[in-house]
Amino acid sequence: MVTAYPLPEGFTELEVFAIGTALLVEALLGFCLNGLTIISFRKIKELRTPSNLLVLSIALADCGICINAFIAAFSSFLRYWPYGSNGCQIHGFQGFLTALASISSSAAVAWDRYHHYCTRSKLQWSTAISMMVFAWLFAAFWSMMPLLGWGEYDYEPLRTCCTLDYSKGDRNYITFLFALSIFNFMIPGFIMLTAYQSIHQKFKKSGHYKIPAVIAKTVPTVDAFVYALGNENYRGGIWQFLTGQKIEKAEVDNKTK
Repeated sequence: MVTAYPLPEGFTELEVFAIGTALLVEALLGFCLNGLTIISFRKIKELRTPSNLLVLSIALADCGICINAFIAAFSSFLRYWPYGSNGCQIHGFQGFLTALASISSSAAVAWDRYHHYCTRSKLQWSTAISMMVFAWLFAAFWSMMPLLGWGEYDYEPLRTCCTLDYSKGDRNYITFLFALSIFNFMIPGFIMLTAYQSIHQKFKKSGHYKIPAVIAKTVPTVDAFVYALGNENYRGGIWQFLTGQKIEKAEVDNKTK
């Protein structure tokens, strides 16, 4: 016999179902697309370049976001959070970790593409690995803070998933949010904006408009299209993985369409 749990306060049956469905679709689509990016990097030798390692970092982070969204979707269909307070803290930490890692990795990709197109410098493996490790450790540091008392993870309004509690107004919350915004949103955003603007100006002066100024997004499905499927050579590698047919091209230069 299935227990019928009451609707979360302030939400209708349709709203709860719609939220759960949207989360499920996004989770499944994003996981499949980013999973394809990860598998292609592993299987296709030509894709294993320092620049594409940073794309891989985004895909790994976004797969983590999709797992987080899938758990939230399942809980939405149940109408309650079944994993207890400890599960809430873990869910909040995991979601925050992967979201921040995705943002930092996106900034790293922007930095790499700026140097690739504007300064013509080539990214080395040691630099790419260091940037990837830093992005994840930096994200882990900020994600750990709410568990240690600076900030707090709590239920979202629907009470079927957990994230950073944005309802607090005390000094602890304000100082954490202020620092978080500067180091994890404003600085990465500035790097991405200036990098892609510089690339846009570079191609505008040369008369080539194949590479638009793309502002990185944290939505997993969008990231898969922007950084992997939107990349000419990565797209060719994925095609080779799926069909076994290699697209004839002399080199992989991480060129964005």
